[in-house]
Amino acid sequence: MSNDVKPKEEHHQSIDVASAFLEDESSWSNSLKGLLQQASVYGIAAGYCVSASLLSIINKWAVMKFPYPGALTALQYFTSALGVVICGWLKLVEHDSLDLKTMWKFLPAAVIFYLSLFTNSELLLHANVDTFIVFRSVVPLFVAVGETLFLKQPWPSTKTWLSLGTIFGGSVLYVFTDYQFTLAAYTWAVAYLVSMTVDFVYIKHVVMTIGLNTWGLVLYNNLEALLLFPLELLIMGELKKIKHEIQDESDWYSLGVVLPVGLSCLFGLAISFFGFSCRKAISATGFTVLGIVNKLLTVVINLIVWDKHSTLVGTIGLLICMLGGVLYQQSTSKPKVPTSGGGEGKVADEEEQQKLLEMEPSQKMDPAEKSASDKSKTRVFILLQQLAPITYVPKMWCFVIWHYVNSIRLEDPQCHFLESYSLPPPI
Repeated sequence: MSNDVKPKEEHHQSIDVASAFLEDESSWSNSLKGLLQQASVYGIAAGYCVSASLLSIINKWAVMKFPYPGALTALQYFTSALGVVICGWLKLVEHDSLDLKTMWKFLPAAVIFYLSLFTNSELLLHANVDTFIVFRSVVPLFVAVGETLFLKQPWPSTKTWLSLGTIFGGSVLYVFTDYQFTLAAYTWAVAYLVSMTVDFVYIKHVVMTIGLNTWGLVLYNNLEALLLFPLELLIMGELKKIKHEIQDESDWYSLGVVLPVGLSCLFGLAISFFGFSCRKAISATGFTVLGIVNKLLTVVINLIVWDKHSTLVGTIGLLICMLGGVLYQQSTSKPKVPTSGGGEGKVADEEEQQKLLEMEPSQKMDPAEKSASDKSKTRVFILLQQLAPITYVPKMWCFVIWHYVNSIRLEDPQCHFLESYSLPPPI
C-alpha cells in the first residue's frame, strides 16, 4: 500500500515541478517576446523616418547626376514592382494576381500616377527641395475641392479651411521670397500640383471601386507605369539624349552615378514597405507625428547638404506650410462613430471593426484546447524527467530540450503562454 502511495506522491511532485517550470518559462518567453516586439516597432519607425526624410534629398541627388527624369522614374517603377513580386514569392507580403481585365481598368490610374512621378522628378531637376516641399504641402488644398466636386464628399469644415488657408499663406510667403524663381521650375511645379491632385482624387476612387489590396495597388501602379516608359521616351525626346550620351561614352557606370540612382530606387521601395508596416505597428497619431518629423528632417538635411535652398523668410514660409499640414490632419481626423447611430455610420463602423479583426492575429483559445495543450506539455516534461536520471547534467539537458520545443512554437498563436501578451492595436 505504501508502495502505491509513493509513486502517486512522486507523480504529484513531478506535476508541481512541471507547473512551476512552465510558469517560469512562460514569464521568460513573455519578456523576450515583448522586447522583440518593442525593438521591431522602433526599428520600423526608424526605417520609415530614414527613408521618408532622405527620399527627396536622394532623388534630387540622383536627378542631378542622371538628368533623365523619365528613365529614373522607370528604374524606380521596375525596382518597386520587382520587389513586390519577390516579396510575394517569398510569402512576405500578399498581393493580387495580375489580370488583364483589372490592368485595363487600372490603366487610367497608372497613367496619372506616372505623370505625378514624372513631374515630381522634373520639379526636382529644375528647382530646389524646399520648392518641392511647399508645392507638396499645397496639394491638400486642391484635393479637398476635388473630393467635394467629384467624389461627392461634404465641403471641409471651418477648421479644415483655416488649416488650408495657413498652407496657402505659407506657400505665398515662400514664393515671394524665392530668389531662385524661374519660369521652367514653377511651370513644372504647377504641373506637379495638378497631377498630384488628380492622382489623389482618382486613386481614391479606384481604391474604393476596383477591390485591390494594398500591395496589389503597388504592383499594378508600378508595373503599368513602367509599361508607359517607352511612350515617354518618344514624347519627351529622352531617347535621343540617351543615345547621344552613349555615343559620347558618358560615365554612366561610375560610382558617382550608379550610387544615387540605386539609392533612389531602393529608398522608393523602402518607403512603401516601412510606410505600410508603420501604419500597422503604431497608432494614427504616432504615424502623423512621424510624418512631421520626417519633413523637419528633410528641411534640416537640405539646409546642411545643399547650398541651393531658400532664404530665412522662405524657410519660415515653408515651416508655416508644414504647420498648416499638421492642423489639416488634425481637423480631418474623424471621431469614432457610436454603434447606436444611423445605418451608414453603423455599417462603416462594422466594416472598420472587420478590418481590425482581419489584421489582428488570433490569440484567443478555446478552454478545452488550452487544457489539452497544458496536459500535453506537462506529459512531455514528465516524460523527459522520467527518462533522465536524477542528476544535474540530465536536468540541464532536459531544460535545453524543453526550451527548444517551446522555441519552435513561439510563433504558434495557440501557445498558452502567449495569451497574456497583447500586440499593439492596429489602425
